[in-house]
Amino acid sequence: MNANPHDIIVRPIITEKSNRMMSQNKYSFEVLREANKIDIRRAVEDVFKVKVSSVHTISVHPKPKRRGRFVGKTRSWKKAIVTLLPGSRIEFFDGAGL
Repeated sequence: MNANPHDIIVRPIITEKSNRMMSQNKYSFEVLREANKIDIRRAVEDVFKVKVSSVHTISVHPKPKRRGRFVGKTRSWKKAIVTLLPGSRIEFFDGAGL
């Protein structure tokens, strides 16, 4: 896939669970649905200037939601959990810790 690395990484996911995973050098991102593990690895290495050890991806399926009598679904998206090599850190997340 020939996409800009900044386009592959949609946004970081900052939750309580992702903050706990940061101590294990794991970071979570929402990524493009069409991106594969190799694309995600290259994008994280290019954007954040770190070395990636492994990438795990999850397709998050839509959940049914109701708002009174109106029925709909949440959107589907792709999540990537990126593990960095020991000694590498993403400085973007340093101020986000709880």
